[in-house]
Amino acid sequence: MGKQQGFTLIEIAIVLVIIGLLLGGVLKGQELITSARVRNLISQQDGIKAAFFGFQDRYRALPGDYAQANTNIPNVTVNGDGNGRIEATNSAGVHEDILVWDHLSHAGFINGTYVYDAAGPTDATNPKNPYGIYMQLVYDGVYGAGTNSTPKHNLKTGGQIPVAIVAEVDRKIDDGNALQGAFQFSVYAGNGTAPVAADCYDAASTPAGTWKATGNATNCGGASLF
Repeated sequence: MGKQQGFTLIEIAIVLVIIGLLLGGVLKGQELITSARVRNLISQQDGIKAAFFGFQDRYRALPGDYAQANTNIPNVTVNGDGNGRIEATNSAGVHEDILVWDHLSHAGFINGTYVYDAAGPTDATNPKNPYGIYMQLVYDGVYGAGTNSTPKHNLKTGGQIPVAIVAEVDRKIDDGNALQGAFQFSVYAGNGTAPVAADCYDAASTPAGTWKATGNATNCGGASLF
């Protein structure tokens, strides 16, 4: 019988090193993809907030709520009611949360051209988040744990965002808590399915509102409070 040969310790060590490098490369690649998605979402939020404040500074009014928009902004035909709030439905029945994108785009504060349509949101009326879901800029108290007693203007990301991404966005721009601060959990669905609170954060944590960042939820969303 011939002499049976196996792998030497050096050969095994080399194989293990190669496997380690491959696994490290995969994990690093996933980390880079996640970081890019987080930066993209933050950049989009920051851009819209800058547009909101830029519009307010130029016209001394809020986009969507501006009562003289059709006079002072080219190609705008619908006005808001000028009451200082971007309402989902104002006293005249106008959906100012849809009209806001018409005002911002025609005034040159955001890319693209959006037009008001009471039947929206659609691709013609609303921008989307990086996951293909419509966003909402509105005055309400629907964020965090539910309906808050003090409504605020807020920019909702829309859903279909992995919980790890939303949690990292919150950690980078705010306090990392889904129920506190300037960035909180949102159930706004856009054109998708409404996020479920129990899938996205832990209500029983201390303090309540810890994002389930290591979970597998793929449908979460947030709201940036102005």
